[in-house]
Amino acid sequence: MSKILCVGPQWRGSNAAALFKAFSRLGYMVDVVDENYYINLSNKMWLTKVIDNVFFRQHSLEFNKAIVDAAELVKPDLILVYKGAFVWPATLHQLKKIAPIVNMYPDVSFRTHGKYLPQTLPLYDWIFTTKTFGLEDMKNQLRISRASFVPHGFDPDIHHPGLLDEKIKKELACDVSFIGTHSLRKENYLSALQAAIPELNLKIWGNGWSRSTASNLTLAIQHKEVLGDVYALAIQSSKINLGILSEKVGGASSGDLITSRTFHIPASGGFMLHQRTEESVLYYEEGKEAAFFDGQEELIEKVKYYLNHEAERAEVLQQGRQRALAEHSIDQRAQTILQHLKGLSLLA
Repeated sequence: MSKILCVGPQWRGSNAAALFKAFSRLGYMVDVVDENYYINLSNKMWLTKVIDNVFFRQHSLEFNKAIVDAAELVKPDLILVYKGAFVWPATLHQLKKIAPIVNMYPDVSFRTHGKYLPQTLPLYDWIFTTKTFGLEDMKNQLRISRASFVPHGFDPDIHHPGLLDEKIKKELACDVSFIGTHSLRKENYLSALQAAIPELNLKIWGNGWSRSTASNLTLAIQHKEVLGDVYALAIQSSKINLGILSEKVGGASSGDLITSRTFHIPASGGFMLHQRTEESVLYYEEGKEAAFFDGQEELIEKVKYYLNHEAERAEVLQQGRQRALAEHSIDQRAQTILQHLKGLSLLA
């Protein structure tokens, strides 16, 4: 049996955990070194943030030592690092003596997640990126050509309908929801939507929304995340789920063109109204499997239309879910990754 050592977070609902489970379902022995066991990224209180910052170097040392220890024990056929913001260059040099190392990079930029990534990404034997523009960015900035594109996928253990608990559903229920981290563009879209439809029951979940200055979003902002099963429940409890994409950040040539929610929403049994890009329309047929918008005016128009056409909304939801099931599971992405690595002779 082939063995894969995976490095990355395992919390329920994370894209990394979904991929690791997919490898296991495909028959591989999987061992995981979870960075969250060593490095706390979820603290909200200032005192614990200060304490973690003081001990960050020691936590990182223990994390990197744990990776090498696991590799020496398991002797894997492949080491896969998911993002790897806290993996040190010296660690990769040690690991390369044990097995081929690949990186699954899920973010828009490799310049905004700590100092190590520009140093470590060139050391991997291969990189899979969930951003098509990431290929050119790595080539132009880091001279990396050993890379290919693999989009996100949905986790069949989590992103499926039929989970609804009536008490939770009542709390989560809304006309329109957005689930994601705050940015100014997202805030502007949602503020314009709320202003155009003042009676709209809008709910916003995610990090960073305390930075919002839009007074008409005060009631919409929930000031919490929804993760894992609750995330799927929130999708099902919303009549319309918005896919508003992140804008360009430092070190990236583009903002998001698709994201993990592009696949999570339909698979979970949610109706998706997604920002239209040259890529997003490739995954679902517009008006039949998902709805799309470009700009604030069309967003408002589409929300009004689909709130008033429940039967059509339900049909699009069902067709979108069928498309997701047929083509966009994380198991299919895992198969793509493994087949590619076998073709490169990085995995037997």
